[in-house]
Amino acid sequence: MKKPPSKNDLRERLQRQTAAFLSSGGKVEELKVGESAYDRGEIPPSPPLFEARQPASRTPLTDVIAALDARREAKRTRTKVVRRRTPKRRRQVVYDDFGEPLRVVWVEE
Repeated sequence: MKKPPSKNDLRERLQRQTAAFLSSGGKVEELKVGESAYDRGEIPPSPPLFEARQPASRTPLTDVIAALDARREAKRTRTKVVRRRTPKRRRQVVYDDFGEPLRVVWVEE
């Protein structure tokens, strides 16, 4: 990726362009405070947002994408191993009709 120019580079470029304009016979007009270089009905030109550059060459990634898709599909088709847990045993107290404990029984869940 190309690094954008620094502020110092932009300043130097602007100074070179100004010096070239003045050396070619150009003249700088000074305006009073509150004046505009444009007429009231005229829309000022907008600065260029993008410089004309050749487009960057693209790298085809079809092979990489195909490899990633194949890897993803392989993960999806794997069968999961279901492990059965050993049943837990729990202690349960058996009560009679009057709420008195009779005995303790082990129950598997």
